Amino acid sequence: MTKTIFVAGSGGIGEAAALLLREWCEFETTIILGDISEDNLAKAKAFVTDSSEKQSPVETVLMPKNGASDELKAAFERSGVLLDCTPGGQAPRMAAYAKDFKMHYANLTEYVAETDAIIELAKGAETGFVLQTGLAPGFINVLAMKLYGEFIEKHRNENVERVAMKVGALTAHAHAPHFYGFTWSPIGVATEYVKNSRVIRDHKITERPALSARETIVIGARTYEADLTSGGAADLPDFFEGKAVQLDYKTLRYPGHYAWVESVEKKLAKDEHLAENLEKVMLEQVPSVEDDLVLVHASVDGFDSRGRRRMVEKAYFVEPLEINGKRLRAIQTTTAAPLCESAMMLLSGDYRGVVLQSRIDPETFMNGTFVSRIYQ
Repeated sequence: MTKTIFVAGSGGIGEAAALLLREWCEFETTIILGDISEDNLAKAKAFVTDSSEKQSPVETVLMPKNGASDELKAAFERSGVLLDCTPGGQAPRMAAYAKDFKMHYANLTEYVAETDAIIELAKGAETGFVLQTGLAPGFINVLAMKLYGEFIEKHRNENVERVAMKVGALTAHAHAPHFYGFTWSPIGVATEYVKNSRVIRDHKITERPALSARETIVIGARTYEADLTSGGAADLPDFFEGKAVQLDYKTLRYPGHYAWVESVEKKLAKDEHLAENLEKVMLEQVPSVEDDLVLVHASVDGFDSRGRRRMVEKAYFVEPLEINGKRLRAIQTTTAAPLCESAMMLLSGDYRGVVLQSRIDPETFMNGTFVSRIYQ
């Protein structure tokens, strides 16, 4: 039976999700790409279909900036799930379409206000709404939940000392003084460097300033630095409050990067324009690159039933992927694969209402077609 999947937003993540779905789905699909730009739609459709042996349909529909055209409504009527790859501010609008047209829904955004709005909107919905299901938030949170389950099984203790989640979208090479290259949204990077991070300290949820808890970590015999940034913890602070002494999400970088960021920030006014001003300086000095890699690390540590300190941890190192001669950057696949996996979960019919990251079954998710092929 053919299932129709609507991908809203045909940028880098949207076209990657469409390509992975069409090539790797275990059932027949019709993919509908939606975007506000005809040029973007044509480019994305070519990216998905050119040089492919698959014959399944890929359709496009122009999305008005406001409201819904008759063509868009007809596309929604046919679709079983809406995968939201639009800018985060559009998330409540897309989720409302999903509810009105009885589609399942999954998104990527870490925006708090928009996520809260969708949680309220989805109350009583007949379909499932998986929120914050990209790389971070997203995959990293499910990985942490999986490790927590393993810790309990091995060591018979539900209370742990620390849950640590770390992700880095990095370049293969890095140069002084910044030791960095942009592999995704510059304003996204700047924003996560200045907004507070939601953490657990002494068993309680609190906030800490970004870049205020730097640590050095060796992963795969390579040294990195990690520091607090905003957004990546998803709903895990709520789940682990009272269960973990500490929980945090940190972004991985090469040594020296954060000291450079701090030297830049010291020269900027600490006002509402700090993220934009930091982005401007970074764009002047930091190159944007296509050759990227993604590093993921999560750990859970605490004490076993005999009082001995234990840790379970897991790391993934993901490089770019080529499909049908199309090069997918690591940040594309590591973000799109969890979104696609969430679509499979939703289409199974087992989920209704809001599904936050702590509620996703780790085994099903990690062993699914899309996640298991990217995160090896």
